[in-house]
Amino acid sequence: MLSIMLIYLGLGAVVGILAGLLGVGGGLVIVPMVVFTLTWQGAPSEYLMHLALGTSLGSIIFTSVSSAWAHHQRGAVHWDVVRRIVLGILTGTFLGSCLASRMSTNLLKGVFVAFLYYMAFQMLADMKPKPTRGLPGPLGMFGVGNGIGAVSSLVGIGGGTLSVPFMVWCNLTVHEAIGTSAAIGFPIAIAGTIGYIVNGLNVSGLPPYCLGYVYLPALAGIVAASVLTAPLGVRLAHSLPVAKLKRVFALLLFIMGTKMLVGLF
Repeated sequence: MLSIMLIYLGLGAVVGILAGLLGVGGGLVIVPMVVFTLTWQGAPSEYLMHLALGTSLGSIIFTSVSSAWAHHQRGAVHWDVVRRIVLGILTGTFLGSCLASRMSTNLLKGVFVAFLYYMAFQMLADMKPKPTRGLPGPLGMFGVGNGIGAVSSLVGIGGGTLSVPFMVWCNLTVHEAIGTSAAIGFPIAIAGTIGYIVNGLNVSGLPPYCLGYVYLPALAGIVAASVLTAPLGVRLAHSLPVAKLKRVFALLLFIMGTKMLVGLF
């Protein structure tokens, strides 16, 4: 058990840095690593992805708070944007988690692998939407929030990979978009975690120490380290060439996606 906790602590340290550095909640790394570790532990294969997604969103509750606070101290969070999008985020994320609980592990893996490849390509190509307009009205923000929330719950992420490009497109600076995205990750994680807990409470055959589809030992290890390292990621975001780091991260996503894809056959 000690070796397993050390794995989750190491994973949490990486996740915290990524959350602050790239504006992502770390789910792109958490989900495949939790799947690999649970497989090694002998967890039932039919629930691997559900546990990984629920645990990922649970950890983002804590990571997003640490990261958002650090960005807020630098004046990089637009709280008016958070307020306008939060209702759509909550409804979309909860409904998305309910849908995911009814999908098979292999189908969820397929969705996640496709998302990993998409994100890897986007980062390698350095695709940046051109700032062309302001934020949409209340109905538009509700719709955008639902879309971001639903996709985030299906792939266990904090929404930064979707919300950052959207906000840049709406004329926020990159640093403001990353900071605001970190704050948006909190309601995504809350609604998604509740959904995965509720939908997994009456499922039999889950490993010990599970709360619904949230695996508590993994959650504890990831959170303990990620909350400490998220502020470091924020400092790096304001001092390092993020574009080059994104290319390295994209290569990592491609490798993880390929490994998960091979596991489907």
